[in-house]
Amino acid sequence: MMNEKVYAFPDFGITNPITINPNICIGCNRCIEVCQVDIFIPNAENKRPPLVLFPTECWYCGTCINECPKPGAITLNPLLMNRVYWKRKNE
Repeated sequence: MMNEKVYAFPDFGITNPITINPNICIGCNRCIEVCQVDIFIPNAENKRPPLVLFPTECWYCGTCINECPKPGAITLNPLLMNRVYWKRKNE
C-alpha cells in the first residue's frame, strides 16, 4: 500500500449543524458510527474530535448526541426556521 496524502475539505454550508467541544470530546468516534448520513470523518490525530465534513447533509436527528458518552461534547444547532421560541402569555 502506498503512503499517499489525502486531503479533505469541508463543505461550508449556510450553518454548521453540529458543534463539537474539543475540551469535552474524548475522540471515541461513536458519533461517526451512528450517523445516518455520514457527515463526520475521523480526525487524523488520535483522541481528537471528528471532523464535520458534510454539514449540509445533516438530518438534525440527534443520534450523534444520544450516542455520545460525554454530555455537552456535541451540540446540535437547528436551522433558524426550526427553532421554537416560547413567550409567556400575560395574564
